[in-house]
Amino acid sequence: MYEWLDTLPASIVISDSVVRLLLSTAILMVVTLVLRALVSRLIRQKVNSVELRRKWLVNSRNGFLLLMLLGLVMIWGEELRTLALSIVAIAVAFVVATKELILCVIGSIIKTGSRSFNLGDRIQVKDFRGDVIDQSLLTTTILEVGPGKHVHQRSGRVVVIPNALFVSEPVINESFTHEYDFHVFTVPFKRRDDWRSAQTAFLESANRHCAPYLEAVRQYMTRIGRNRGLETPSVNPRVTIQTPVSDEIHLVIRFPTKAGQRGYMEQTILTEVFANNDFLAAHPEPAAEVPTPTETPLS
Repeated sequence: MYEWLDTLPASIVISDSVVRLLLSTAILMVVTLVLRALVSRLIRQKVNSVELRRKWLVNSRNGFLLLMLLGLVMIWGEELRTLALSIVAIAVAFVVATKELILCVIGSIIKTGSRSFNLGDRIQVKDFRGDVIDQSLLTTTILEVGPGKHVHQRSGRVVVIPNALFVSEPVINESFTHEYDFHVFTVPFKRRDDWRSAQTAFLESANRHCAPYLEAVRQYMTRIGRNRGLETPSVNPRVTIQTPVSDEIHLVIRFPTKAGQRGYMEQTILTEVFANNDFLAAHPEPAAEVPTPTETPLS
């Protein structure tokens, strides 16, 4: 009972403030309407020209309307400021609470606008790699391929990627060309191994397996380059050399392949080459000689 009595004066103060504002608003509206009526009557009596009379009546009406709006802003300015602060606080809280959802929507807009991939493409985003099977406003679903970026078989797992990743992470599309792809894999050798014979064997095997569709790949890549304004790449298989460390030589094999057959072609070439060849060094390095101790004569 006493607590309610303590809050009563505050309620009365708030009510009095609102009453004063409403009273001021009513007075403003009455004064404005009266002045407008007087001015309109004066214009109708004193102005003889119909065109000029209509122009002044319209201008006076708009002027009094603007005056009323300015008066309302001045009367309710403090309450409008409080309301604006409340709206801003609510908006900030809403943005903070839905930050991830907003980023997902923005990521969806980015990937749609850039056309970075389509359904069925094989993509990699951060550590996630696989074939796209579904897209929505908030997520992208892929069938995982791996493990690792050099494996081309599906792991059987489904990965749901939030579209917020497309805002801050690059997207690697491994299916840029849909009918034919380029595939690259690396085979390491020791410098003392017969890597020259291995280079020749890999090149011959790649040429033999790519020969049936090599001309079709060349025409397809020429068409892609013309449509996208790119220089047409060489489609012939090639084997290049890299030396990442001083005692190793890596053979980098690149060849064209049909879409979806990169892993199959890689395994076919590797099996054929290593089943028919042995690239170990013909003359292994001799073991280091251990010095024998020498006897010193006694003095």
